[in-house]
Amino acid sequence: MLLVGGQGTRLRPLTINTPKPMLPVAGVPFTVHQITRARDAGVTRIVLATSYKAEVFREFIDDADLGIEVVIATEDEPLGTGGAIRHALPHLDSGPDDPVLVFNGDVLSGVDIDGLVRHHRDTGSDVTLYLTPVDDPRAYGLVPTDQSGRVTAFLEKPKTAEEIVTHNINAGCYVFTRRVIDRIPAGRPVSVERETFPGLLAEGALVTGVVDSGYWLDLGTPLAFVQGSCDLVLGSAPSPAVPSVGDFLTLSGAQIASDAQVHGGTVVGRDSVIGAGAIVNGAVVFDGARIADGAHVENSIVGVGAVIGVGSVVRGAVIGDGAVIGRGNELLDGARVWPGAQIADGSIRFSSDA
Repeated sequence: MLLVGGQGTRLRPLTINTPKPMLPVAGVPFTVHQITRARDAGVTRIVLATSYKAEVFREFIDDADLGIEVVIATEDEPLGTGGAIRHALPHLDSGPDDPVLVFNGDVLSGVDIDGLVRHHRDTGSDVTLYLTPVDDPRAYGLVPTDQSGRVTAFLEKPKTAEEIVTHNINAGCYVFTRRVIDRIPAGRPVSVERETFPGLLAEGALVTGVVDSGYWLDLGTPLAFVQGSCDLVLGSAPSPAVPSVGDFLTLSGAQIASDAQVHGGTVVGRDSVIGAGAIVNGAVVFDGARIADGAHVENSIVGVGAVIGVGSVVRGAVIGDGAVIGRGNELLDGARVWPGAQIADGSIRFSSDA
């Protein structure tokens, strides 16, 4: 099961027209990377738990050939992580004691899926969590375990150094025994992190954690989105859906001037144009975008059909679909331009520090 119902507010304006899991990452919608990894691990059926702009998923799945059965469960209103899992229950065809894999729809990881399911079966766990260590866990809830791997608590984000009892966090992938999903309340919002998992611990259920220190990234922010795409292109993040690995990825119909510099894992989308002398480093350029002569785009996202004018600098910014940035502008360090916006020549220098 893939939980893909979120509105992606941290990635706006990109998610105004497209749900976050359907944004292109390394040349394909992000959810394709998750689906194909699950497929290659032996999963034969996937349920997409959708809510926001569910029709975008449906149109894509109807046309795609991913080598795996994909069905869609759509919520009439957002039900949270646990509510979404429970809402999708009628679409599961597993028995009550069978394992059900659940992935958050915005996590890019190299977790050993086979090993996670094997651990779940071997230990007889009710729920198994994929945990990953992070250097600074203050932005995350902590999940301490005992020596046997049994989860002992679910802790809120630590505010002081003394509250950091572990560096292991919930990495957004779980294995449920199906009968546990049956018990999640239906028809109302439920959070697995705040309600389901703590409730299971209180009941004495066996909740275990598997710590995997391999690649892990939450793609929920613009800079993380760019990093994930670049890591896939460069080959440092695993996915069978990446068309090719190298310094950059050019999709069909893209045109790059002979003296342009494109590197750092950049993706140049279909029918996009990179002009003479332009520098594009570690960026995601969506389909039909145009980066004019001498422009400099770095660590940024350029939306579908957007235009970056001659000599403009875009660094650490998000440019929405169809936006036009005139010549000689600077958009730096957190700037966001909404879809269809037009910025006149030389009229703006913006950064989050300005």
